[in-house]
Amino acid sequence: MDNDQSRFPPAASASGMIPIASPPMQPTPQLASEDEDEGLALGEIIAVLMDYRWLIAAICLCTLALGLGWVFVSKPIYRADGLLQIEEKKGSGGVFKALEPLLGEDTTVSAEVEILSSRMVLGRVVAKLKLDIVASPRTLPLIGGAVARRYQGDEPNSAWLGLSSFAWGGEVIQVDSLDVPDSALDGELWLTAGEDGAFRIVDEDDRLVLEGKAGIRVSSPGYSTFIAQLKARPGTQFLLKKLSAETAIDNLRRNYSVKERGKKSGVLELSMVGQKPAQIALILDDVMNTYVRQNVERRSAEAEKTLKFLDTQLPALKTQVDSAEGAYNSYRQSRGSLDLSLETQGILKSLVEVENAAVLLKQERDELRQNFTPEHPRIQAVDSKLARLNERRKQFDSEVSRLPDTQQTVLRLARDVEVSNRLYTELLNTAQQLRVSKAGTVGDVRVIDTAAVGREPVGAKPVAILGIALLLGMLASLVVIWVLRSLRVVVEDPEVIESQLGLPVYATVPHSKLEVDLHRKAQAGGGGELLAVAHPQEDAVESLRGLRTTLHFALLDAQRNSLLITGPSPGLGKSFISKNLGAVLAQVDKRVVIVDADLRRGHLHKEFGIERAVGISEYVAGQASLDDVLKSTAVSGLTVVTTGQIPPNPSELLMHPRFEVLLGELAAKFDTVIVDAPPVLAVSDAAIIGRHVGATLMIARAGKHPIRELEQAVKRLSQAGVQVKGFVFNDLNVSRQSYRYGYKGYVYRYSYRT
Repeated sequence: MDNDQSRFPPAASASGMIPIASPPMQPTPQLASEDEDEGLALGEIIAVLMDYRWLIAAICLCTLALGLGWVFVSKPIYRADGLLQIEEKKGSGGVFKALEPLLGEDTTVSAEVEILSSRMVLGRVVAKLKLDIVASPRTLPLIGGAVARRYQGDEPNSAWLGLSSFAWGGEVIQVDSLDVPDSALDGELWLTAGEDGAFRIVDEDDRLVLEGKAGIRVSSPGYSTFIAQLKARPGTQFLLKKLSAETAIDNLRRNYSVKERGKKSGVLELSMVGQKPAQIALILDDVMNTYVRQNVERRSAEAEKTLKFLDTQLPALKTQVDSAEGAYNSYRQSRGSLDLSLETQGILKSLVEVENAAVLLKQERDELRQNFTPEHPRIQAVDSKLARLNERRKQFDSEVSRLPDTQQTVLRLARDVEVSNRLYTELLNTAQQLRVSKAGTVGDVRVIDTAAVGREPVGAKPVAILGIALLLGMLASLVVIWVLRSLRVVVEDPEVIESQLGLPVYATVPHSKLEVDLHRKAQAGGGGELLAVAHPQEDAVESLRGLRTTLHFALLDAQRNSLLITGPSPGLGKSFISKNLGAVLAQVDKRVVIVDADLRRGHLHKEFGIERAVGISEYVAGQASLDDVLKSTAVSGLTVVTTGQIPPNPSELLMHPRFEVLLGELAAKFDTVIVDAPPVLAVSDAAIIGRHVGATLMIARAGKHPIRELEQAVKRLSQAGVQVKGFVFNDLNVSRQSYRYGYKGYVYRYSYRT
């Protein structure tokens, strides 16, 4: 398939001048479509993720391990809930019921919610259940608590790792009372278990404060305790605390909440969270029972106070009723029969309701003034209702003023009679209901549901925790990748070279694992073997065959049949390109010679399994002829010129006229001369050699250098009068590029089939 290939032509031949083709046009950037850009962006993202897949996997495994650790050490939290109903106050019908839209919403439920969270209720619960005493075994940080919770034995667990002072499960302590000085409230005490229930207690300064045995009350100056039960290994430590009332109530409030179910439903939901299901259920039940008891006591006390107040008001109100009826009857007798119009009757009815409501509100305010200051929210709420009633009454007064005088007088007298009678009747009914309530000791709240605890802990489930950990691991890995990519700005796409440097990329050579093995073998002294010979079907070799074809047409204008191969820095694979390019050229019956011009670190002789001695150094020094430096290889048509002995002055040696003579003699004898030169940025050797060859080819390695490094290398050669013809993009990770949708086709695979 490569029989039509010809060598790089010299400037002239026997038949005349060689036609010089115009230089290849630089690739013109084409505007990709919007869909294509999106494909490239998505493909690049996928490619980067595949590059860092092991890093992503490692970070995700670490976060999963942390998630598993969290699942193991996290304390299960349970939730208990119960229901209370706030019943409507008895006797709140009648006038107040009819005027609810006018008077506004009742504040009873909101007030009861606050009472349920008050120190009055919670303080009683703390005192009854001894929640101001904290007694817990000391566990090893992180894992100790998890191990102790999972222990199911009846006897205390044996100590792990010899840490006998820590609790490992099965320990029991019950402290019925603990008294400490005020200065020691909220402070830590440490109890150490002994043999047969014995113990000793020290304070934070390691001073002994109590010593005794379980089941026996012990006391000392300022301290006293009664430990009903103690079961633990000797040496196990427990943390004791006597909390102040405020601290204990605050601790209870943090795990306790009250809210109304539904708007204006009067049903309150109480809930509590904690680590011990039985304990939180007990606490919540006691909160509800304590609240109900105080409500009954409060209602009984309020009924008694209200009855005393009504007993003083009822005689005066009876006298007021009799007086109003007498005045009304006298006026009717003096004026004869008087009938009220429909309009007047409607006004009368509304006035009576407003007046009755105002009187009842004033009485309620007088009752509240016995217990609260005028700034109290309940008194202010009553004052607000009275103000709205007064505004309503002014409206009615303006309507009454438009009536005739006789109608006004009759209306006023009839209003007094109706208001007095209705008010007197309401107070009598209220007094009777209060007597019944006081006698029956029944409050206006009741427990609907007692405390119940869910069987499963609340909060995130283990599966959810692991899912969150995995998600966090992926996010963390993306952040790490972004940081690494930000710090590592290198060329990974040949298009960057073409777009920013304006030079063509003649070939893109994929990474070859087989070449790595061959190079390692050659460096170990196991004999040289070329990839193009040993594995001709390899993708990298196919790329070099494409380079062979491309160079034939791209270098038609070259004045010499010699090619310089160099790179910006070491370790780019220029020797690999040189030797294998020479091999594929020789495979099409071309006479090819490879000159190892790296007089500092040249190693082509190892790749071919030949001796270094008698090479360029000896020829330039006049110690050897052309035939002496030419060394045959196992590849037919391929010859190598080694470096010879490493000279102390490589640059001066290359500038010697005999080196140029050497290149001229090689060009005359061979179809193609390939010169493997040192890196451009490291030494000046490549710039010296480049003036004596037909074309210069730069090697760039994928992911090796930033674009400015390539730019500096091209600039360095240009300043020396050497023009770079193009680039070879080496060691491209083809597996990564396969994820780049819309990739421009730098590498295609077309495998051999047998």
